[in-house]
Amino acid sequence: MTVLSTRALNRATLARQLLLDRVDLPVLDAVGHLCGLQAQEPQEPFVGLWSRLQGFAPSSLSGLLVQRQVVRTHLMRRTVHLLTADDVIAWRCRHDSMLLQRVLGTYRRELASVDLTELSAAGHAVMSDGQPRTMAELVQAAGGRWPDVPPRVLGELLIAGLVPVVQVPPRGLWRNKSGVRNVLLTAWLGRPLAQSDAGPALVRRYLAAFGPAATADIRAWSGLTGLPAAVKALQPELVSFRDERGRLLLDLPDAPRPDPDTPAPVRFLPAFDNALLGYDDRTRIVDDAHRLLSVAGTRVVLVDGRVSATWTTADNAVTVTPLRTFTRAERSAVAEEAERLTEFLT
Repeated sequence: MTVLSTRALNRATLARQLLLDRVDLPVLDAVGHLCGLQAQEPQEPFVGLWSRLQGFAPSSLSGLLVQRQVVRTHLMRRTVHLLTADDVIAWRCRHDSMLLQRVLGTYRRELASVDLTELSAAGHAVMSDGQPRTMAELVQAAGGRWPDVPPRVLGELLIAGLVPVVQVPPRGLWRNKSGVRNVLLTAWLGRPLAQSDAGPALVRRYLAAFGPAATADIRAWSGLTGLPAAVKALQPELVSFRDERGRLLLDLPDAPRPDPDTPAPVRFLPAFDNALLGYDDRTRIVDDAHRLLSVAGTRVVLVDGRVSATWTTADNAVTVTPLRTFTRAERSAVAEEAERLTEFLT
């Protein structure tokens, strides 16, 4: 079985994540290809798409949110993601159990007295009118039976575990700092959630955007524990490799796996970018010493395809802090990309 080097996996990841070359792709198609963008920080997806798409205009993403073609909702790993409407309709039911269990795992003691069926019914009843509500407003209307449970805990259970909602605009629009207001997902999109098993489609879509990858990587990206059956069913149509650690990697036969020596341009990634968080073994793109930067929400810079610096903004300028010594050519390339990013942001 072919062994793929860490550098080969890096170049494959960059190609799948649209980071090897900026692509001429409609924003909606890019969001779909990437299986969504992590988006708990509302402005970060704009940087993620700027780094990936030719001539990206922030208004195009804002327009998709307003037109309800893209939505903000809790999904993979119980984190807020920006997803196409079609994908959230197809995938939400497959994530229901994981979303609920992750909330219960965090607040099981506080929620011991709560009847989940009763609270779910109350939450759906309140939200059924399609009116935007804050989490506090939803808790006040639906959580009166449990006055001893902290409102924040009830709110997270309702919004992230029991009631499929979306965060509606102006939240998430370009340069907008509006707070979170929620609407029932099906009311916002005007169609029911798909009930079919999305497992095989999820695996295929993940591999297209992140492969080659191990089943542990798929689990780390999605938060789901029930995908081995889907992987097993698909395995006859997939190709297999090993990484340098001996892990079995799976991939789509015709997916791009560039030559390891393919040049990789400097790329600035936003906080919580799935190019890093979408794997259990992240050594293909970040050294273990810097693994936790992405978990902490630190913005990072890819140089030669790997996390090599962090970046922040202050006084209308992008500031870069290297994590290693750069060559003169690397310093120049980073500075040029930082200037382009500064122009985009300001």
